[in-house]
Amino acid sequence: MREVLRAGWNEPRATPPPPERVWWDRVLIGVLLVAAIVEGVVRSSPVGALISAAVVPVLSIRRTRPLVALAIGFGVCAIEPFLTGFPSFLTLAAVLVLLPFALFRWGSGREIAAGALIIAGRLAVGFGFGQMTGADLVAGLIILFGIGALGSAMRFRARARLRERQHLRMLERERLARDLHDTVAHHVSAMAIRAQAGQATAESDPASAVEALRLIESEASKALASMRSMVRVLREPGIGDVRALAGPSTAGPPVEVRLDGDVDDLSPAVAATLFRLTQESVTNARRHARNATRIEVRVTADETSVRLEVSDDGEHGGLSSGYGVSGMVERAGLLGGTCQAGPDPDRGWSVNAVLPRAAA
Repeated sequence: MREVLRAGWNEPRATPPPPERVWWDRVLIGVLLVAAIVEGVVRSSPVGALISAAVVPVLSIRRTRPLVALAIGFGVCAIEPFLTGFPSFLTLAAVLVLLPFALFRWGSGREIAAGALIIAGRLAVGFGFGQMTGADLVAGLIILFGIGALGSAMRFRARARLRERQHLRMLERERLARDLHDTVAHHVSAMAIRAQAGQATAESDPASAVEALRLIESEASKALASMRSMVRVLREPGIGDVRALAGPSTAGPPVEVRLDGDVDDLSPAVAATLFRLTQESVTNARRHARNATRIEVRVTADETSVRLEVSDDGEHGGLSSGYGVSGMVERAGLLGGTCQAGPDPDRGWSVNAVLPRAAA
């Protein structure tokens, strides 16, 4: 038990760090400010409306400074009934629901402990001064416990997804290391052997030395091509790489790419995932779609999401949605998106993925 408490006390701030401000914060604050004014007019309490309106802006710092925001909110909530003569406004109550969630979602272990003491103090003051009954106290504890559990669950879910992404990167590095050993190292070893053989036979058989130089040149070209291929893999792809997939190919039917909407300012993570999904879909179509004459790629972007559709007109012979689809679903899920694949009603195969513009 002591180890659990120590681990909770030493818990750092949530990773990955939250954005300082997002657009819906401004919308939320605006709606709550209007609600505070309307409620003040309905309840004929301008003081209460001013207090609620003064507390609402602290929501803008609830991610970066959750303890400060919670201390301000619950501190004002504790004195507000003494100024207005009746319990807190519904607007203020809405703010007090969001602040504990933010504390458990983004705060450190020490901040969560301090925030729990502040919340407990507020409940004690309310119960001691008759501002709430025993039933109100129990209901408040249940609500706060649920909010804290939800914030903690989302915190650990985000951490698990981050670890999963790091695991995928580690697997990618291991694959590149194997490729480096199996291809480039093989070519370099062959060049070294040929060079030694050329040196040994240069005086007695100059023709053999010249042949060794030709083989060394051939192996060097292959090693250079392999290195360039690995560099392309290491470089994080973007939307331009999706465009580059268009055109004819000796490996299968031609690819038609169509991009609609604003796709040039996607985040690097979304653009890279979009390319990987497209690349995997096109590769699968070329490998498994018999008698296919075309592969169509369509990317449609709006203000909140990016949709990818890849389809072909080939024959898939009742194959299951297995080949590589699970990895594609996993890639999309890491960003908070979805990916589905399956046969079309008449003929062909389609892959449909939806990714948020801002990676989750």
